[in-house]
Amino acid sequence: MIAGEVSTRRMCVFFAGGGTGGHLYPGLAIARALVQREPAIEPYFIGARRGIEREILPTTGFPYQLLSLHPLYRRTPWNNWRTLLGAVSAWRTLTRVAAAVPPLAVIGTGGYAAGVALAWGRAHGIPTALHEPDSHPGLTTRAFAGGARDIYLGFPEAAPLLRPGPQTRVLPFGCPIEPPPIVRLSRSEARRAWSFPDHLFVILVFGGSQGARAVNEAIAAWCRQGLPSDVGLVWATGRGQFDAYAQYESTHVRVRPYLAPIANAYAVADLAVARAGAMSIAELCAWGIPSVLVPLPTAAQDHQSHNARTLATSGAAIHLPQSQLSVGSLDATVRELVAQPHALHAMHVAALRRARPQAADDIAQAILELLQSPRAS
Repeated sequence: MIAGEVSTRRMCVFFAGGGTGGHLYPGLAIARALVQREPAIEPYFIGARRGIEREILPTTGFPYQLLSLHPLYRRTPWNNWRTLLGAVSAWRTLTRVAAAVPPLAVIGTGGYAAGVALAWGRAHGIPTALHEPDSHPGLTTRAFAGGARDIYLGFPEAAPLLRPGPQTRVLPFGCPIEPPPIVRLSRSEARRAWSFPDHLFVILVFGGSQGARAVNEAIAAWCRQGLPSDVGLVWATGRGQFDAYAQYESTHVRVRPYLAPIANAYAVADLAVARAGAMSIAELCAWGIPSVLVPLPTAAQDHQSHNARTLATSGAAIHLPQSQLSVGSLDATVRELVAQPHALHAMHVAALRRARPQAADDIAQAILELLQSPRAS
């Protein structure tokens, strides 16, 4: 479907959010679960022209509208005229879209792409709900929590940092992900799929679709130094960085630009070394994979560090700040875990305790309840 195309069906729900995959992909997962539960509902996506949604939304089959939205420019506040001008233009476009198909609700999934649509919905008396993926709520969630009908949390630890309204339901459902298959590969089958011997301790390394250069550099240096003889790697470098690291493919190292689907990589992993994005953490917990989390230090409001500390406090992960990431720290951490299988198992159990693999379906059910509630009328 093309930008601006509007369905003739009546049960429209706006999904607003984006800028990054961490805000867009949860919305897509919730929308798909919602349609599966109630096929008469038509999700309609609102995003930013400058966000990742400009590449992803055209492939989804959902109708959408990309707007000239900008974030708040905190470091260069003189550029906020763009934010204001984009908001005014977006407001007019939303009014035009809603005139064709009035939305029953506006679901905000975070990021600067969500704010205007939530404000528009609030101003027009349309019920709003929020999904907050991170342990430290973002600016949009904090700003709109008071008037939201529902707030769906990826981390229960975010709840004390919000000021919901007296009628707001705060539901710690987790982050919407693709749940692990009911029947999974056994440990031996997974190793055969990657051509690894059964005895190998396998580490999954990934940093999202773009990769994580600091992590990649540390892993490359570790390979040059020499991995422990009983350790193997499944290493996703990111598409744009693959050529720089493909040379490290070896008997015990598998180098890939990207892992899609990622299920076989999760199935083979004894440990993960990854960034601390909410979606990655949700998937690791669903699979029960212990992790060494290296947060992106430039993430908005340092939310990845908050996520990593939360997982470490719960016993499911080790928080390794990027400033402390080195061949020495990585090698020492892995060797210690390999030598302590009981500690590794405890991390596995702690990860599973946090798992919410059915989050998308739970949120979809909550949205249906919201639409059917007298509060939504």
